[in-house]
Amino acid sequence: MKSIAARAIFTWATALFSLFLLSACTQEQQNKINRDIQNWTGTNGVLEVYAGDKLVRRFLKIDKMSTALGTDDGKPRAYRYGYGVLDENLNFVADPGEKKLYFEVSDYTHYIFFENPR
Repeated sequence: MKSIAARAIFTWATALFSLFLLSACTQEQQNKINRDIQNWTGTNGVLEVYAGDKLVRRFLKIDKMSTALGTDDGKPRAYRYGYGVLDENLNFVADPGEKKLYFEVSDYTHYIFFENPR
């Protein structure tokens, strides 16, 4: 009986301590932890690129988008990049013949990145 109670207390204490550590992190650190978890588990992302109000490109099956860092200074650059299947006919399906491509989007690109609902 004592070992079950001790395990329960230890589990609760560990959970509370973890929560305390997480709350002590800055928002950016919490975001980084979340991104690391998403990068590990993967996502089924969609990137849509717009010219005004018209959809001009869609990429499917994106597992992550990364912010480029400078080689010498390590500072974030003004663009993000990743790999995804170019949905040429914009039907939300990676059809045969549609290939996985590298892409970049700048701060000036109008885009939406979201998890595929299908």
